[in-house]
Amino acid sequence: MADVVLGAGVIGLHTAYYLAKTGRKVIVVDQNSADNNCSFGNAGYLSPSHFIPLATPGIVWQGLKWMLDNTSPFYIKPRLDGALMKWGYHFYKSANHKKVTENAPHLYNLLLLSRNLSIDLHRDLDTNYPFYTDGCLMLCTNNESVKHETDLAMLAKKDFGLDIPLLSNKELKEMDPLISQNVLGAAYYPIDCHLHPGQMMSILKDYLVKMGVQFYFNEKNISFEKKDHKISKIIGENISVNPENIIIAAGSWSGQVAASLGIDLPLQAGKGYSYTYKNQEKNIKYPAILVDHRVAMTPLGTDLRVGGTMEVAGLDLSISQNRIPPIINAANYYYDELSLYLPKPTEIWSGLRPLSPDGLPYIGKTKRFDNLFFGCGHAMIGISAAAATGLLLSQLISGQKTEIPVSAFDVNRF
Repeated sequence: MADVVLGAGVIGLHTAYYLAKTGRKVIVVDQNSADNNCSFGNAGYLSPSHFIPLATPGIVWQGLKWMLDNTSPFYIKPRLDGALMKWGYHFYKSANHKKVTENAPHLYNLLLLSRNLSIDLHRDLDTNYPFYTDGCLMLCTNNESVKHETDLAMLAKKDFGLDIPLLSNKELKEMDPLISQNVLGAAYYPIDCHLHPGQMMSILKDYLVKMGVQFYFNEKNISFEKKDHKISKIIGENISVNPENIIIAAGSWSGQVAASLGIDLPLQAGKGYSYTYKNQEKNIKYPAILVDHRVAMTPLGTDLRVGGTMEVAGLDLSISQNRIPPIINAANYYYDELSLYLPKPTEIWSGLRPLSPDGLPYIGKTKRFDNLFFGCGHAMIGISAAAATGLLLSQLISGQKTEIPVSAFDVNRF
C-alpha cells in the first residue's frame, strides 16, 4: 500500500519528499500536466516576514471599496454562491486584531521552520539552481504605509526577536540605485529568501522520481471508494490503488475534492497574475513588495518577475485586462529606468491561490476519514510554507511528534 498525494504543486511535492524520506511508498496524482499549476508563476519568496494573515483588520471595509474599482489589487466578485458566502462570513469573523494576534505566531513558526528546511532541502538536492538569501524590501510611497511597516517591524522584534532595519530613501538608493524618489522608506527583512519556483519544482520532481515516487498526471476524473471510515480506493483513468493514506494538496481545487467526499472545507481561489521580463537590461537588486500597490517584484538572475492582484472569482483562470496595467505601472513608479513595457494579455501568467478564511493553511487529518489528510489553503505563502507543511504531514502520518504545534492549522476548525 502507498500514501497517495493528490496534487503535484509545491505542497504536494514537498509532502511526497518528506514521506519518501521516511521510507514510505508514495504516489502523486495531479489533474494537470507536470508543469501546469499555481506553483510555477509566483514570486518565489521564502518569507518569514509574511507572518500577518490575509484576513487583517480593515481589509473587509477596504475590500468593499475596492469592489467598485475594476483595477484594484483586491477584489471579490459578487455571486450567489453558498460556499463563497460561508467563506466570507468566516473571513469577516477572522479580520480583527484579536484573531490576527492569535494567528501571527503560528504563521511565523511555520514560515521560519519552512525557510530553514528549504535551505537543508536545497543542499540535499545537490543541484546548482540558485537559492538567494539576500532578504526582501517592503517599499512604501506614503507616510501611512511607512508607519504601518514601522509598527510591523517593531512587532517582529518584540514577538519574534527579528531585527528589521527601517531605511530612508537615501539608504535604499545605496542598496539599489534604481529605487525611485517616490519611495519614502522601507522595512528590510534580511531573513527572507527567494528562488526560481519553476526551476525548484522541476528539479524536486526529478529527484522524487529517483527516490521511487510514482507520478500520474492529467488524471481529471478521480473517484473514491469508502469503507469503515476510510477511503479504500482511488480510481482514475490510469490508476486504481488502495491507499494507506491520502493527502489532499490540490491547491484551490482542494475544496472541490473535499466536497466530493462529503467534507465542507471553506476555501476560495484567489487569482493572481505575473509576467517575467527576460534578460532585463537594468534589474532590481532585491526582491521587493510594493506595499501601497500590493505588487511583488523578484529578480531571478537576469530576469525580473512582477506580479500582483488578489481576485476572488471562483476557479477561473481568465485574464482581467484592466488589472494588468496597474501592476506594471506600479513597478515603473517605484523604480527608475526599468521602463517596463505592458505585456499582451495572452502573455500574462495567471494562477489560483487557495485561500482559507483566516489566512492559516489547513494541515492535518479530517474527522470524517481515518486516513485522509489535507495540506492546502496557503494563499500567498505556498512556496514559503511548503517544506514545513510537507514535514508536518509526514510526521502526523508516521505518528511522530510534530516539529511545531499544529492545532492552529486544524482542518476541522470551521
